[in-house]
Amino acid sequence: MPGEERFELDLHAQRVLFGAGRIDDVPDEVDALGMRQVMLVATRSAKSAADRISERLGSRVVARESEVVQHVPAANVASTTQIAVETGADGILTVGGGSATGLGKAVAVQTGLRLVAVPTTYAGSEATAVFGITGEQKRTGRDLRALPRVVIYDPELTTGMPQRLTATSGLNAMAHCVEALYALGANPVTEALALEGVRRLAAALPIVVDSPGDLAARGGALVGAYLAGLSMEQAGTALHHVLCQTIVRLAGGSHGPTNAAMLPHTIGALRRRNPSTVDAAELARDLARRAGAERLRDIGVDESRLEDCVQAAAKRPQLKLTPPPADADEIRALYQAAW
Repeated sequence: MPGEERFELDLHAQRVLFGAGRIDDVPDEVDALGMRQVMLVATRSAKSAADRISERLGSRVVARESEVVQHVPAANVASTTQIAVETGADGILTVGGGSATGLGKAVAVQTGLRLVAVPTTYAGSEATAVFGITGEQKRTGRDLRALPRVVIYDPELTTGMPQRLTATSGLNAMAHCVEALYALGANPVTEALALEGVRRLAAALPIVVDSPGDLAARGGALVGAYLAGLSMEQAGTALHHVLCQTIVRLAGGSHGPTNAAMLPHTIGALRRRNPSTVDAAELARDLARRAGAERLRDIGVDESRLEDCVQAAAKRPQLKLTPPPADADEIRALYQAAW
């Protein structure tokens, strides 16, 4: 009924460049931001792209960090921040997946330096102001300093992703879309973004897993990942990511494969919360199988710790706020089915 809907949007300004060959626009974008002394943060897997950018930027690159670790350890943030300060960097450029973007974000929050991101996976975090730092526990937050001023998507940079990473990274993006349909901040805008993200990812991922060089499909997957990031930024995370984060913290496994193994099961839980949504469970199951992450036991998760995970996840506040609330029995059933 008219007037019944109530929601909030907090939109941020971000310039996005998309298309094959757009990597060559990096120097112009850096110049437009007035960045004259750039710190380049790149994963080892993105070395070729980083080398190409570094050659184009020349003396504007005053420091380069390749010690990029998953989950953004606090020690890594501290050492990289120190290098940025000591070299007089006035901007940060990240090239790589979510770990590189995450490190750049954390340093940007610490220093206030402007950030430009060149993603090479489907992480989607470059579309958000969310950052995380892992010390004794993982600390996450939202800060506009963590939002890249410019994001440059070039499908050519994703063609070198191994099949397993392509599948798990793509499924992580799909999980963000799925959660944006029912997380606490879900609204008509996140629903539109998320459903289009699922549509793009569902069409592209089976192709890019089998044909890594298909640029049209690679581009479709990147658009889906960007939409996933945008929808997650507004809606937040919910059941799926709570369950995955708890598994990784307490029972082993790593982020991407754990997402892949859990997603077919959490999509089923989504349909009980939002019956109108698309059913991508079979696609997720097929891609998880191709990535060797069909079951939690396939990726080294310790079955004896599952009940600890149940109890820990059940205490997370997101699961008490998302309608209908997930209780220990539902969480236990999802974990057991996935294992």
